[in-house]
Amino acid sequence: MPVSRDIVHMYRRPRQVVRTLYAMGPREDRAIMWLMSGCFLVFLSYLPALQRDAVQLGGDFQQDVIYAFFGLLMVLPLLFYILAGILFAVTKVLRPAVTGYGARLAVFWGWLAAAPVALFYGLLAGFNGSEQPGTMLVGAIWLIVLLWFWISGLAEVSKVR
Repeated sequence: MPVSRDIVHMYRRPRQVVRTLYAMGPREDRAIMWLMSGCFLVFLSYLPALQRDAVQLGGDFQQDVIYAFFGLLMVLPLLFYILAGILFAVTKVLRPAVTGYGARLAVFWGWLAAAPVALFYGLLAGFNGSEQPGTMLVGAIWLIVLLWFWISGLAEVSKVR
């Protein structure tokens, strides 16, 4: 199934999508592709807000883009591996059937699947500013969706088979 269709289905039946992806077998190349794609989409979501800040505050847009690119595409993936390891350890205590790949799949795929909400948040932050109530509401929705995907994914990959 195409990634875009899986993302749409993730908002209706996250456990079923994760079950299907997990049944495809462990593929680290696929997992890192999901992580890097999600990080790139979140990087794109930052661009409108960076441009807004550069225009209003007189900042250097090009420098801010370089820093955001480095942070989101070089540093953040490493932090996601650490997060997946921590969630694997916590889930392993609660449900011993979880695997390291399953935890990474749940975290990385959840990050990519929540990226459309991040894009909307970035658009609002660029137009309205990040301190506006509507923008903060969409940011909270993004966080809730991300947590929902992570918890659903971890619950699915840690089922005893």
